[in-house]
Amino acid sequence: MITDNAAELAAALARDGRLLGIDLGTKTIGLALSDIGRAIATPMQTLKRSKFTQDSEILAALCAEQGVVGIVVGLPINMNGTEGPRAQSTRAFAGNLIKKIDLPILLWDERLSTSAVTRAMIDADLSRKRRAEIVDQAAAGFILQGALDALTREV
Repeated sequence: MITDNAAELAAALARDGRLLGIDLGTKTIGLALSDIGRAIATPMQTLKRSKFTQDSEILAALCAEQGVVGIVVGLPINMNGTEGPRAQSTRAFAGNLIKKIDLPILLWDERLSTSAVTRAMIDADLSRKRRAEIVDQAAAGFILQGALDALTREV
């Protein structure tokens, strides 16, 4: 199941288990993981993108290893609410991913996630180099936390 509705995801999820947050970029994939109680998102790692098959195998292994019961993928919606080529690409990625990993997927509006994370890192006085290293996983954490907060409201 792929949905953009947090209530639908909440209904499809097992009672306990982690959620994986994904910030899908053209060159990298930022990853974040929730705690088992699904209250806190923690940035985890950034993968360099390769072929979809390799990326999906890494994600499947990670899901199995961490007890993931659902996936939240950031959907890059334009500021005016429309969907452009990046959103279409993300939907295609999610459609292909669900064929490889049989877990419910929530597409979550990620507008301004990277800029909010970048601003916070600048405020924390992180160097440009360090920001570049962690921005994708931090954005995945921001996306996942937004979804976790919405899921909490649905329960």
